[in-house]
Amino acid sequence: MPSAPEFFAHDTFAAAPPEAVAPLLRGVGVLARLSEAGGRTAVVELERSTGLARATVDRITGTLARMGYVRLEGRDVVLAPRLLELGNAYLASVRLPDLLGGRVDALADELDESVSLAVADGDGLRLVRQSTRRRAMSVSFRIGDLLPAERTAPGVLFASEWNEPTWARWREGRRAARPGDERARAGADFEERVAEARARGWAVDDQGVEPGLVALAVPVRGPDGRIACVVSAASHTSRHDAGSLRETLLPRLRAAASEMERELRDAPEPVAAAPAGLASWTGASKQELGRGFVESLARGLTVLTAFGEGRSALSLTAVAEATGLARATARRALITLEHLGCVAVEGREFRLTPRVLSLGFAPLSRTTLTRIAQPRLAELAARVRESTSLAVLVGDEVQYTGRVETSRIMNVHITLGTRFPAYATSMGRVLLAGLPAKDRAARLAGTELRALTPYTVTDRAALETVIERVGRAGYALVDEELEEGLRSIAMPVRDRARRVVAAVNVALHASRRSREACVTEVLPELAAAVSGIEADLHVTERFNRVPAY
Repeated sequence: MPSAPEFFAHDTFAAAPPEAVAPLLRGVGVLARLSEAGGRTAVVELERSTGLARATVDRITGTLARMGYVRLEGRDVVLAPRLLELGNAYLASVRLPDLLGGRVDALADELDESVSLAVADGDGLRLVRQSTRRRAMSVSFRIGDLLPAERTAPGVLFASEWNEPTWARWREGRRAARPGDERARAGADFEERVAEARARGWAVDDQGVEPGLVALAVPVRGPDGRIACVVSAASHTSRHDAGSLRETLLPRLRAAASEMERELRDAPEPVAAAPAGLASWTGASKQELGRGFVESLARGLTVLTAFGEGRSALSLTAVAEATGLARATARRALITLEHLGCVAVEGREFRLTPRVLSLGFAPLSRTTLTRIAQPRLAELAARVRESTSLAVLVGDEVQYTGRVETSRIMNVHITLGTRFPAYATSMGRVLLAGLPAKDRAARLAGTELRALTPYTVTDRAALETVIERVGRAGYALVDEELEEGLRSIAMPVRDRARRVVAAVNVALHASRRSREACVTEVLPELAAAVSGIEADLHVTERFNRVPAY
């Protein structure tokens, strides 16, 4: 990914147009620093690395937290899933992951190797789609990572279309590299490799990115004849050397590229999806937002969300209408984002560039459902003062994947990985209720319904009735069926396709709250937490796979 100094270089501010929005320049730089640090860093480190005053850093991070883009955890600032909406806007606007992602996955299955799609970004490239093979030695690049062109097979192909300014910038960067560093070594024969790739129409990387990694790349051209993206297959030298990779995979990779080109050529014009519209913070008063809220930063980042599927190129007027911002405000934000390299201008229209992915996308793209849910579980536990958990269905059992316990003397102590029979738990019942009736019946048919307490429902017909009622109600309340004295209430977590993928519960001793109190006091708080988890999950999984844990 781009290093943060790009955003804090002296000429970033010195060369900024007079209309540029300084808080937006600084805010983007802070996000880049957080991304470079892996998504978490201390406030004091942000102050040191950016050169900004502590008060300025506090205002920027406070504004980003109010927008839901970061979380403030003690002295640390942590990137939050909602920030992915910025990168999602770029990926939706170019449509490549949506149009070609299925072919990437199918090709990876066919070749049994990791397959990626990359797009050009200046004199580098960024991955926009990846289907990896799970092996001891496997590719670990992230969507949004910035890779130098001279060290990759896709980069060699992109460089075959570089104009002279791009070549000049690359040569200057290589001259500035320290003698003996990786960029200098990899660039020694780069122009020769580019010429060869231009002539033969493919490129190979023989351990240029990393020792042991070999990759083969083929261009995918858009309807205009230029390279729209590059598809590449990567392997380890324990499976292939550069020669055997070429002999084994090149014909199929070329055929796949031709299929992708046909897909791009024949794709129907997209129906413009509704823009994000007014951000949640725009309806709040200055008093509610607080004196430290930097509206110019928030407005500038909101401009990025105006783009998306069917909205790849927008006029200034369209951006203003989509965001609800004044035309002059939108114009200054676009000028600033163009200066930062996040927006490109084509005539009177604006487009997002791959550099938008530098704003947190890479570190957030590898998250899990457990990590997404954990902060919400902690907030829920603090509000209801009871233990909270996240679980998934494994066979006919629930497995705990997330957990926050309260510090009560008498508490429900459960470790991660613990499994319980689904039929006797609140989370199990909402997970079972989320299954198609046939699948649910098959799971229950093979389950021995034992009486774990005198209150456990063990009659199959009665249990089926209970689960159907849970499905209609949207929650399950289990009272001392798993263990005497234990009462719990749970709700399902649904993915973007509305499938139930997990459950969240609040568990407590029966002496602390009645069944009625669980419904009137706990259920609304539980619903709010689940809603937050789902919102974070949906933005995360738009262009990423989100494993349970």
